[in-house]
Amino acid sequence: MTQTRIAPLEGVRVLELGNYIAAPTAGRLLADFGAEVIKVERPGTGDELRNWRLHKGDTSMLYRTINRNKKSVVLDLRTEAGKKAVLALAAKSDILLENFRPGTLERWGLGPEVLNEANPDLIITRISAFGQTGPLSERPGFAAVAEAYGGFRNLVGDPDRPPVRVGVSIGDSIAGLYAAFGAMMSLYQREARRRDVAGAVPLTERIIDVALNEAMFSMMESLIPDYQAYGVDRQRVGGRMEGIAPSNAYICKDGASIVVAGNGDSIYQRYMQTIGRPDLAEDPTLQTNAGRWAKREELDQAIGAWTAELDAADALAALDDAGVPAGPIYTAADISTDTQYAARNMIQKFDVSTGEELLPGVGFPGIVPVIGDQSLPIRNLGPDLGENTDEILRGLLNMDSGEITAASGREEALQP
Repeated sequence: MTQTRIAPLEGVRVLELGNYIAAPTAGRLLADFGAEVIKVERPGTGDELRNWRLHKGDTSMLYRTINRNKKSVVLDLRTEAGKKAVLALAAKSDILLENFRPGTLERWGLGPEVLNEANPDLIITRISAFGQTGPLSERPGFAAVAEAYGGFRNLVGDPDRPPVRVGVSIGDSIAGLYAAFGAMMSLYQREARRRDVAGAVPLTERIIDVALNEAMFSMMESLIPDYQAYGVDRQRVGGRMEGIAPSNAYICKDGASIVVAGNGDSIYQRYMQTIGRPDLAEDPTLQTNAGRWAKREELDQAIGAWTAELDAADALAALDDAGVPAGPIYTAADISTDTQYAARNMIQKFDVSTGEELLPGVGFPGIVPVIGDQSLPIRNLGPDLGENTDEILRGLLNMDSGEITAASGREEALQP
């Protein structure tokens, strides 16, 4: 039985001018759920992400992942023909995504006012290091800098060592989530006003301004209120979470580590009974998180002594039987064979060509959130550079071969 295609955003067209991770993540989220996302790339090299973590060929798996379900069009924005093509595509799009340094679009003659003339309904979603306004707005910066500015980096790592970075571009990805959310919020507003005959949404309300540092800052929970109300300046606590105990990673007999989150009051009681420490369960000073946090070292020593006597699988089985939240610390190899991920279609297989060889059955992360019990199927991986140039420029904009050549910066003219 053929599954009905689920595509809530079918009919929405997105013009993506972004490079790297932030704006392309927003584009991926919209493409995953049916939007037609036209990714504009520079001639020759395309998005620089094509070369990040590149092991073979000319297009990395990172690019294939973040730019899945999109179409690639090559345009040379240094030329008038290229700019004209972008404006023509903007006129036929609902959303534009970009993550250039503020002022770049304006210098190219493609600022919001110009785009608005081409399409008075266009939603313009802009991602930058520090936003489009303020004293730092023109400063360049990748997510690593934004994570530091947002307060995130200061809390990652052990207290006796310098702050460290997490192993993924979390700042870019969170900014991309906000950009996609902002774009859909504005799209909803636009369509609601059309239904209510309330008039067009003004340009100022159709510009979504996402700053990387603010995206990270928004994730920092009560960091600022705690500081301003109580003078509490949170610091790095390693694998723990400030004020919550016991919750940490522990090494088992077989050398594997597990994470146990036994910080709920009732959970804590079962947890201590499971590790054979009823004295800690009954201790009146350990009945609340505040008390347990004060004695976190003692608790972690007791738990670590227990895990050191058991292999990870046995420790996890005992904790599961007691209803204590715990789990293994997975590697890529673990995720690749996990039955839970497989059951929800969260690893989808594709044959991938490097240009030199065909790699069969390469797994890619599925689409989140799930609709209809399983991850929706990925339609296609991130496209080859310029794979859809002729399709889009000829089919959507009715350009002839000479116009396509001029706009895309091709070295050799196409024959009409």
